[in-house]
Amino acid sequence: MHKLLNDSPGEEIMLLGNEAIARGAIEAGVAFATTYPGTPSSEISLNLFQMSQESDLYFEYSTNEKVALEVAAAAANSGLRTFCMMKHVGLNVAADPLMTLAYVGVTGGMVILTADDPAMFSSQNEQDNRYYAKFGNLPMLEPSSVPEAKEMIKYAFDLSEELNQPVLLRTTTRINHSNAFVTFGEMKPRQTKGKFIREPLRCVTVPAVARQLHSKLLDKMNKAKGLSETSDFNPVEGSGKAGIIVNGVSLHYALDAVEDLGIKDNTKILRLGFSNPMPEKLIKEFLKGCEKVLVIEEGEPFMEEAVKAFAQEAGLTIPISGKSEALFSRLYEYDPAMVREKIAVFFGVDYTPKTKLDTADVPQIPMRPPNLCSGCSHRATFYEVKQAAGDMDIICPTDIGCYTLGFLPPLNMGDFVICMGSSVSTSCGFGQATDQKVVSFIGDSTFFHSGITGLVNAVFNNHNFTLVILENDITAMTGHQPHPGVDMERFGLDGFGRVNIEELVRTLGVEHVSIVKPFKVKKSIETIREALEYKGVSVIISREPCALYAKSMKLLKPRAFKVSDRCVDHRDCINTIACPSFYLEAGKVKIDADTCVGCAVCAQICPENAITPLKK
Repeated sequence: MHKLLNDSPGEEIMLLGNEAIARGAIEAGVAFATTYPGTPSSEISLNLFQMSQESDLYFEYSTNEKVALEVAAAAANSGLRTFCMMKHVGLNVAADPLMTLAYVGVTGGMVILTADDPAMFSSQNEQDNRYYAKFGNLPMLEPSSVPEAKEMIKYAFDLSEELNQPVLLRTTTRINHSNAFVTFGEMKPRQTKGKFIREPLRCVTVPAVARQLHSKLLDKMNKAKGLSETSDFNPVEGSGKAGIIVNGVSLHYALDAVEDLGIKDNTKILRLGFSNPMPEKLIKEFLKGCEKVLVIEEGEPFMEEAVKAFAQEAGLTIPISGKSEALFSRLYEYDPAMVREKIAVFFGVDYTPKTKLDTADVPQIPMRPPNLCSGCSHRATFYEVKQAAGDMDIICPTDIGCYTLGFLPPLNMGDFVICMGSSVSTSCGFGQATDQKVVSFIGDSTFFHSGITGLVNAVFNNHNFTLVILENDITAMTGHQPHPGVDMERFGLDGFGRVNIEELVRTLGVEHVSIVKPFKVKKSIETIREALEYKGVSVIISREPCALYAKSMKLLKPRAFKVSDRCVDHRDCINTIACPSFYLEAGKVKIDADTCVGCAVCAQICPENAITPLKK
């Protein structure tokens, strides 16, 4: 049995933050869950997917976040407790239904998790999704620890049902990917079948209906505001004239800092966990007892701006600060040392940072940039496109996935990327606006997510570019989750359909469609060259399983290669494909047999045929 399904109230267990959130949803009686995977939220969906195989929980990996939210909205309006999760940029994709779902509301509890990524560990931006709560008039909760995340999602379901409103649960990477001991609670029974009650005057948002719903939405938010005023998730700790307002993980940084600085007895801290709508009365009361207030929040000045507005309304002229050149940045994550230093600066506390260890005699840590894995078929495809293009002046829009790393040298295949699916649509623009040849790249999962509509646009408007769909059989970057093109029988699962990318592309009206096996280098280059010469929309499907996925599914036949004595040190292998299995020893190129997967691409491009299979 999955560890998170154990019905063992009182058991204490070490969990990842995402595991704790999944357990909290189970304890809340969640019956229906949807997602499109995205780090830092991916482990939540992985655990729910695994538990759905052992229970009556319904879980699905949806085509994209918009679809996930719309599927979940129907379940939540059939009376089921429903959970929809995604990373922060995924909420951009789901924003269209989100804004109107706030008007419609729900009849069963619905929690929408947005996992923000300060410092952009795995994201193209670090947008602050607290503004979605304000923008969409949605209640929002923010946990400050892993154990609280488990408890908070349970409350979020209760709150949703009390308000008949979706609730946003906003986490950050530091919560999602930290470990802590969590105590199991009671598991509420799941209600897995609901009934949709027809309410056209609530659920059909034509303008006349929506006008009425907007008014009702504001009433719901007024009720939520009253709840936030007395919420246990908005506690005040300590007393004194120095005030600190925090959210999320900043709470613990602040608690440690005031202790370390010796100002605990004169400092009070307000933590906002039920952060939208903001508890106006609570904040004004907190400010009245302060001579000075510091707002500590990663990201944008979401709380700071509201707190200053409340102070003005209350006629208070105390200094309130947070974001400034001398204090906190709007960039990246915070850490305990930074928070301690800024608190000392703001409150005028004598503070001498601890002397840093002298590391002058310690060797510098070698740089380890992100890299495509050994045997990654994307590397072979990039190499082949470059060889086929020759001296062409090409633009290479790319997309979100492992293959984004193709922009790094020596491959240098990636010139423009903004969001999922954008490679196809921007190719339309580049092809029309310039005389350069456009060759774009998109992964199979990303193509299903949001690349199809761009290709429809390209066919209709008769644009001129070549799209390379990197079909590696899985959603690789976020941890090998399935997508609509995956053969689920490989996982021992039945009941799933499968969408054939080649058939889909041809059905959309693309007339020039090619299939390449990227580990067959010469043939692939010839096929790609023909596609590049075609005038109009051409699609190349580069078909080879992700090397890590293939290894885990035992689809690979292990076969390592070595560099023989015929090598004369041209180093084409390193200078053109740079597989991480290559290394230099005494100035000679070597291959690490333990990491080589035997794709043989390097053997095919070596001018001396010096790379040969290693005999065991």
